Amino acid sequence: MRPNKIREIWQAGGAVVNGWLAIPNSFSAETMAHQGWDSLTIDLQHGVVDYPAMVTMLQAISTTATVPVVRVPWLEPGILMKTLDAGAYGVICPMVNTKEDAQKLVAYTHYAPQGTRSFGPVRALLYGGADYPKHANDTIVTFAMIETAAALDNLDDILSVEGLDAIYIGPSDLSLALGCNPTFDDLDPKAAEAVDHILARAKAHGVVAGIHNGTPESALKRIAKGFQFVTVSSDARLMAAGAQQVISKMRTTQPPQASGGY
Repeated sequence: MRPNKIREIWQAGGAVVNGWLAIPNSFSAETMAHQGWDSLTIDLQHGVVDYPAMVTMLQAISTTATVPVVRVPWLEPGILMKTLDAGAYGVICPMVNTKEDAQKLVAYTHYAPQGTRSFGPVRALLYGGADYPKHANDTIVTFAMIETAAALDNLDDILSVEGLDAIYIGPSDLSLALGCNPTFDDLDPKAAEAVDHILARAKAHGVVAGIHNGTPESALKRIAKGFQFVTVSSDARLMAAGAQQVISKMRTTQPPQASGGY
């Protein structure tokens, strides 16, 4: 089976640099994949991506060594299993609030006897290889998002679930849950304290911690703290930022327009 570069980086003690895809287009996904990201996450929760578009984006990412990951819309077995069958090598599940939620997530993403994932890896066989069924449980990466007050209350129970590889912090939702301003990087003190607490407890349980970031500077600081999966911006944000730079430069350097004389 094709190795999972995410696991290889973690085993070497490194941090995965993850990009984010919100645009439902295979060419933009392919372009992002050729830029050198360790992994790219297709966002089915808040991006404007549906399942057919996701499949074409997975195919596009497959032209590179970048690892395809998908954030599913919810903790629902059907979409989790279809996402893995389509060839995702990692899944990020939002709003995991209890130990039971985490147990369901592990069950839905693993074949028996470890879980209850139904067998039908239609495209996963093409991407992962003919021996995919034998090694999928040990290759796929499963993330539970920690982003609510309930998840904080149940944090140690969630982290204790066998088969859960990693947690992923959504800073904006976590901030909202704690009555703070929703943002990625410059968190209010209460939210920042919660992020540090989640990271410390994940380390104590031997679970990898990931987090969403708005800028490379913030991502690098969080890697220094011990995060091993950092998302930086997204395709849509990067496109907008690049366009803004061009337009700003053009507007400030254009010669003054000649005044009309009549």
